[in-house]
Amino acid sequence: MPKAPTRKLKVFQAQFGFHDSVVAAPSQAAALRAWGTHQNLFANGQACVTTEPKAVEAALAHPETPLLRPVGSDEAFQLKPTTLPKVPEPPKRPAAKPAAKAKPEPAPKVEADRSALNAAEAARRKLDEARKREEADLRRRQDELDQEKGTAQAGYVESRKAATAALVEARQAYRQAGGDD
Repeated sequence: MPKAPTRKLKVFQAQFGFHDSVVAAPSQAAALRAWGTHQNLFANGQACVTTEPKAVEAALAHPETPLLRPVGSDEAFQLKPTTLPKVPEPPKRPAAKPAAKAKPEPAPKVEADRSALNAAEAARRKLDEARKREEADLRRRQDELDQEKGTAQAGYVESRKAATAALVEARQAYRQAGGDD
């Protein structure tokens, strides 16, 4: 019976919470599946290939099975680690400081010069008033033009009626005289 070809395995390492993890897998995708994650940890540098001898030996002994050890330790990788990582002592707080002296009162505020602001506001007000006068003048002129247009239109209508009546009368006279259109 022929022997099944052996797969070439690489050892990948990542950190999950309080544990470092290694897994021997044929590809990054297989390592991510073994870790049970869909996020590509290799893309952002959270996982990588490792060549640490202890990690490689332990991972190759259990292919495609994640092995763990406490973060920052040099313990052997195991299926279920028995110890937790050592937590460093918190830094000591310095002794309480003596009561602070009363703070000096802040210097009184100096009143800002408002003259430039007042001048700018007045200039804008003057500009707005000039525009209002200009718009009123334009409306008055438009009303005059509308009235002139109405008068001209009425004059045209009356003149056209008179011209049409004269045309009709001349055409009748022409026909009565024997003319042909």
